[in-house]
Amino acid sequence: MLLAADIGNTEITLGVFRGERMEGHWRLTTVAERTPDEWAALLTLYLSQAGRSPQEVRAAVMASVVPMVAGELGAGIAQACDVAPVHVGPSSPLPITLDVDEPLTVGADRVVNTLAAFTFYHRDTVVVDFGTATTFDCITADGRFIGGVIAPGIRTGADQLIRRTAKLPAAALVVPDRVIGRRTEACIQAGVMLGAAEAVSGLLRRIGEEWPGGGRPYVVATGGLAPLIAVHVPAIDAVESRLTLMGLRVAAQHLGLRW
Repeated sequence: MLLAADIGNTEITLGVFRGERMEGHWRLTTVAERTPDEWAALLTLYLSQAGRSPQEVRAAVMASVVPMVAGELGAGIAQACDVAPVHVGPSSPLPITLDVDEPLTVGADRVVNTLAAFTFYHRDTVVVDFGTATTFDCITADGRFIGGVIAPGIRTGADQLIRRTAKLPAAALVVPDRVIGRRTEACIQAGVMLGAAEAVSGLLRRIGEEWPGGGRPYVVATGGLAPLIAVHVPAIDAVESRLTLMGLRVAAQHLGLRW
């Protein structure tokens, strides 16, 4: 099996593949203080609960925007599965082009999203990734990453709103039925969730206006909150919550890993 890990600032997504088929996936909270021993124990637990053994893992691939966690988790994977993970990033030899001013600063997750979009959609595409930040990755049909947008993430914005106000309560991240809230919690939910949907719609409109050649790109949403927001953004054509993990599997193939 292949173990794939996408390490974000808030969450880590893990997936295991047998061939091209994903056989399991999990979300873990990103905790910088965990030791390799702790990561190894968690990996063993999750694999065991899925009816899998760590010894079935023949290769591992990783994309990370948190270097400290990547090192500890990588050591944990090596300890539990006896394989050293291969890191994917902007300098990896992949069949895409980072056609931007500073290609080596492109985040590993955006590299993997670009590769996934190029591989699976074969057309001009925007990947909207709802994570700690909400990123818009613009990919042409011939595999060029031409840039995009980085905006505050939904959870990030909600946390800042609650943290910096004295009387506003924490509110669940759900979309309310109406925009005019009649309770404080509903007002916050409208502002955070519907506000995010409107921001995404507006940015996609502007991206479309600037798209090379004037065509309309296909829009795919990914990330944990994608299903909640996508239904309120008509410009989003599809939701694939596991797109980054799927891109990591493709990257592993191009980097010569065997599982």
